[in-house]
Amino acid sequence: MSSIGIFDSGVGGLTVLGALRRRLPGESYVYLGDTARLPYGTKSAATVQRSAVNAAAHLAGHGLKLLIVACNTASSYALDAVARASSVPVVGVVEPGAGAAVATGARRIGVIGTEGTIRSGAYQSAIADLDPEIEVEAVACPLLVPLAEEGWGDHPVTDQVARHYLTPLLQWGAETVILGCTHYPLLLPSLNRVAGSKVSFVDSASAVATTVMSDHSELIDTSSGAVGDVHIELTDASDRFLRITREILGAEPEHLEVVDIEGVA
Repeated sequence: MSSIGIFDSGVGGLTVLGALRRRLPGESYVYLGDTARLPYGTKSAATVQRSAVNAAAHLAGHGLKLLIVACNTASSYALDAVARASSVPVVGVVEPGAGAAVATGARRIGVIGTEGTIRSGAYQSAIADLDPEIEVEAVACPLLVPLAEEGWGDHPVTDQVARHYLTPLLQWGAETVILGCTHYPLLLPSLNRVAGSKVSFVDSASAVATTVMSDHSELIDTSSGAVGDVHIELTDASDRFLRITREILGAEPEHLEVVDIEGVA
């Protein structure tokens, strides 16, 4: 049976896998975390494109029916390149996240993400395409991914860093803030504590699951009562990444291996 492939630069994309599996437990999934080349967010556009196309080519060997680019930076810089090289439909995280934010009715939307995602202007463009009257402010948050990878989603240090990044958006009057990195849902305890009730956060991982079900319903099977397999691959498996993987999935990974994707084309 064909699988749904998902890749990210690290373990953050497991939030997308988790959202999909909750909605579509009968599907089989192959997840690739390119942890040896983490992070994508500080790399140049050309480097991100090469890494993303390389990761997608590796996953294609598993026999996919759908590919999800679960990295916001890769979705911002490399989605078209990946789609051109792929024989199956490709879904990014930017457009679903932007659509979910616009659907809240907010007139001022904030975006937090990696340096690469914010520099690309991808969310700003996606929101403008949907409603050019919406005001958008975007803030690069380079310290948040390391905190998520460290497992500090509910920690005083994360509170301090989150306050530094969110304060300008709160003072500006953001009503909704897009979590423009799939690592960021792991930080929601701290983010919510800092923001209080002033803003709502949009999780692009959940938005991707909704998009898959609505836009690619012909590829998925919602009738099966079986539970599909989950195969996880990492390009580097440190103890820290394995621990976070277990925490996100809520269980020991069923199939996990370290792979070398260098040279895959």
